Order: sequence, then C-alpha cells, then structure tokens
Amino acid sequence: MSPEIEFGLGSPFLIEHREKWVVKPKTGIVWRVNAKTGASEPRKLTGKGQATRARILEQAANLIYAHGVHATNNEQIRRATGVSGSQLNHYFPTKEKLVLAVIQWQAERVLAVHRGDEFDGFDSIDALRRWATFYVGYERACREGCTLGSLASEIIKADLDVRDELASAFGEWRDVFRDGMSKMQRLGRMRADADPTQLANLLLAAFQGGMMLAQVAREITPLEDALQAAIDHVQTFATEVDPDVGGAVADGLT
Repeated sequence: MSPEIEFGLGSPFLIEHREKWVVKPKTGIVWRVNAKTGASEPRKLTGKGQATRARILEQAANLIYAHGVHATNNEQIRRATGVSGSQLNHYFPTKEKLVLAVIQWQAERVLAVHRGDEFDGFDSIDALRRWATFYVGYERACREGCTLGSLASEIIKADLDVRDELASAFGEWRDVFRDGMSKMQRLGRMRADADPTQLANLLLAAFQGGMMLAQVAREITPLEDALQAAIDHVQTFATEVDPDVGGAVADGLT
C-alpha cells in the first residue's frame, strides 16, 4: 500500500474524481495531484488559514520549550491559540506531525536571521565577528538560550520519529557557515588547507555550548568566550589581517 493516502473531493478514499489529493505521511501536509500530469502540488492555504497555522506553530513551540514535548497537549495548544479541536486536527492530525512542523518553523526562523544581509553570507572574518556581536548583544540570550537547540533537547527525549528532521535543520544551519568559508577560499581570503565543514561544525558547536552555559549561568560571558575562541581559530586560516586578533596571518602563522 502506498504511504500516501489518496482521496478525492467529498469523501476519503474516493479516488474516481478528476481532482485528487495526497497526505504526505510524515509532515501531514496535503498535496494536490494534477489530473493531467500526475504531479503532486502543495495545497495553498488561504491567508486566514496560513495565519491560523502560524499561530498554532508559534504557541506550540513556546509550550514545548516551556514544558517539554510530553507535557504539552492539545488542550494547552487550543487554549493558547483560541482554535477548536477540529481546527487543530485539520492542520496537524497527530502530535508527531505538529512537532515536525514546529522543527521546520523554528529552523526557518534561525536560518532567516543567518541568511540576512547583516552577515553578508559569512564570507569574511568580519562577518563572523558581527554575528557573534549580534548574539552576545541579544539581551534575552542568557535567559532563553538557543530556541532551536532547546527545542531539539526536548524533542530527542520523546518517542517521536523526528531525528532526521532535526539533523537536517542543524545541517542547513551548519552549511550557512560552511558555504561562507568556502566562498572565502574562492575569494582568496582563506587558505586552501582549511576545512570549511570542520570549521562550520566548530562554530555551531561553540554557539550551542556557549548558549547553554550562558543560560545556566544567567550571564552572557560563556557565549562570548566560546564564540571568540572559535572565530579566533577560524582566523588562523585567514589570508588577511584581522585587528581583533592581531598579527599578519598571510602565511598561516601568528
């Protein structure tokens, strides 16, 4: 049996109609099947539907962050969002599908910040330092921690099949740094022997670890120290001088 549930207009599993739909098994997103080509196309929500779905996701993310996956239930989400049970089930038929959508929603928020113009694609050491300054200066960082990291720490303890989606989210985040440092190499700003993937993992690990320690200490210094140390290490592979580190590194020597 196909993992996709087919149904026509009017009644589930009634597929003789020209217009058919499929429900993707993991995400729960409804796709329309083009009657002529057979291709799946995502069903477009109305503006009101998009707003309702976004409201559910935001409140669900907040509740999971505050109480954990197991302690968050449909009744809490309905009260927080003002939606009915049928509305909640319409957008997210199961808890797993809701959690998967929350992961995607949080990841998109994080990636939007990192892909913004402020950091120029992370194609310079200066861009990395602006990124560090941005988060160190975020007044709630030492209280809230990393939203995606905190969500991940809660979700991985739950008996839900979502690890692939979490890994993908963090992989996309890491790749923002990796792609930036690969561009540095192409532009001659970073030595050819540098490993962009390894350095990107270092930056992301420093961020996650620093955020967690800052949250525990309720003080931003652990994050500041972790990011500075990680970026200083990346700097040792640069082919330009960075006044924040000091010394020429054109030959890879400090």
